[in-house]
Amino acid sequence: MKFLNVKKENIYIDGIPVIVLKPELEMDNYPTVVFYHGWSSKKEYQEFRGSILAGLGYQVIIPDAIHHGERGTLDYDESENSGFFWEVVLNNLKEWRQIRNYATEELDADPERIAVTGHSMGGFTAAGIFAENPEIRTSVILNGSFNWLGSNEEFKRRLNVHMTKEFKNLEQEVQSKNPAGKIDFLVDRPILILHGEADSMVEITPQRDFYEKLKHLYKVDENIKMISYKNLDHFVTTNMLEEMGKWFSEKLMEV
Repeated sequence: MKFLNVKKENIYIDGIPVIVLKPELEMDNYPTVVFYHGWSSKKEYQEFRGSILAGLGYQVIIPDAIHHGERGTLDYDESENSGFFWEVVLNNLKEWRQIRNYATEELDADPERIAVTGHSMGGFTAAGIFAENPEIRTSVILNGSFNWLGSNEEFKRRLNVHMTKEFKNLEQEVQSKNPAGKIDFLVDRPILILHGEADSMVEITPQRDFYEKLKHLYKVDENIKMISYKNLDHFVTTNMLEEMGKWFSEKLMEV
């Protein structure tokens, strides 16, 4: 497999700090992947993974979420701040249209070949955006969840989340935006789920339950796939990156 040289640019999209990685390949319209980072992470920490995808021929856009990177910090280990998790995810959903429009209008992204992916919190984000926007070609979810409600119950049980008034209000929005509640918008659209079986941060069961329910509705079996990794905790492995690269070559690269 030959890797292309990659060009990097740091830009702002309506105030959102973003890394853009492009293959050194002249194209009229780039197949484009928007890559979301996880809780306590930032765009720079995903640059290596994004560079691998860009080297395979995709334009990659990596935004900073609020309260992360250039947009501020939190004490991410403090349980009282855990409610900010959903605030960040929901804000990412609100900002999607700005990023998508800029990508197609200013970065030569092919509007017919856009994918979303992300790790951990970024996987929750990518799932939510994918469920709301049927024009997105495909998604790859790394240690995240389409089953927001099931995963939220796991978070509350394990992290002893403080049920403030603000958090309860967020939960109502989480329920209304829950990707697992938008099955009709997901059936037969290409989805790849990659998850460690020993994930101690995002328990695999809610995601697996979602997958088992959805896969039986697909007419094209090859359009939905879940790979779990025995004894793997909350990490992204080279095997996962390889599977993501193969998936995009089949589902995103074709015109």
